[in-house]
Amino acid sequence: MNALADIERSPNPVDLHVGARVRMRRKLLGVSQEKLADALGLTFQQVQKYERGANRISASKLFEIARFLGVPPSYFFEGLAAEAPVGEESPAEQSLHQFLMTPEGVELASLLPKLAAKYRRRVLELVRTLAEDDDED
Repeated sequence: MNALADIERSPNPVDLHVGARVRMRRKLLGVSQEKLADALGLTFQQVQKYERGANRISASKLFEIARFLGVPPSYFFEGLAAEAPVGEESPAEQSLHQFLMTPEGVELASLLPKLAAKYRRRVLELVRTLAEDDDED
């Protein structure tokens, strides 16, 4: 296999980003892939492919997704630097996206902003301490 063939088969970073944003918003709202698929006239497998970036989302389908999930279409492009060349995510960004895709990540992301700043700092201190303890084990 040559490197060009590998590049052609790997998902476009923009499609990965948009798919991750669809997944994050869907999970934040507690919507299943099946429910989103039904609303769009798709199979849940197609939604999975969109979320993984394996299939590109057409403009009209992205508009429908945005309406169903209650966000403007631009939401799916937030965090994608227009002036910087599009490349792969850094390891820290990958880790953050992976965490935010878990049920715990979605719940934390929705609950933490509801806490007063002093409590958010305390939660952060607790998490740091627990992470340090894990590193020592």
